[in-house]
Amino acid sequence: MILVTGATGAVGREVAARLAAAGPVRILARRPERLGVAGDGVEVVEGAYADRAALDRALRGVASLFLVTNSPTEPDDERVAAAAAAAGVRHLVKLSMLAVEEPGAADFITRRQRENERAIRESGVPWTFVRPRTFMSNTLSWAPGIRSRGVVRALHGDAPVACVDPRDVAAVAVAALTGTGHEGKAYAVSGPEAITAREQTAQLSRALGRPLRFEELGVDAARSALLAKYPRPVAEAFLESAERQRGGAKAAVVPTVQELTGRPARPYRLWAADHAEAFAAR
Repeated sequence: MILVTGATGAVGREVAARLAAAGPVRILARRPERLGVAGDGVEVVEGAYADRAALDRALRGVASLFLVTNSPTEPDDERVAAAAAAAGVRHLVKLSMLAVEEPGAADFITRRQRENERAIRESGVPWTFVRPRTFMSNTLSWAPGIRSRGVVRALHGDAPVACVDPRDVAAVAVAALTGTGHEGKAYAVSGPEAITAREQTAQLSRALGRPLRFEELGVDAARSALLAKYPRPVAEAFLESAERQRGGAKAAVVPTVQELTGRPARPYRLWAADHAEAFAAR
């Protein structure tokens, strides 16, 4: 039995669906009604990471675990790793982030993920870390502006990033969960090319068959927009990350998707074509 967490997110949803297509899978979900995965082999346990009883129920009889945590303040990785160790889980695959292995990344979110990885290492459960670059699906945040005005507004429009399709990240995670020899390894995962926000806008324009305009978003405007959604440490972390991207820190391409799945990573133009409906006028 494999337990999947984060199954309402871009990667966890795909991991659960892939595993469910091949055999039984268990999902821990705080809000099961939001799950998009169903089937005879899908078992759902309702609960949160802070609920040890729910964790123990979800982990009973589990051999492998896919872990996604998002809270910048709660010790969720420590909670899950401790419960997994007590339950005898033999392999924990954690969704982390590529910035943790980059010395120049010192923002709040990256520091927290480093701490989370350390907690898992110290738990004694054999681990694998999947460390993706920025998700292509992050550009879904542009959809309202595209639908209403045909405009994309973003920071540092000429800064390249080797963004990755969440489906490819999920494929790497599933390979680690179902294969052998992945324990103790950390996999950097990127897309096949470094691409800028201006170039993404142009590719979305072709996918939608309509003109789109890119507008550079200033740092002050970006900060205000982020503070409307996130606590200040998180907002500042996003800005620091964007500045590193502007300096070229996120442009490197790695072959992990090809190596672990046997096929090349999807480029942004394919992701845009597959998700064009999300940007179309309603």
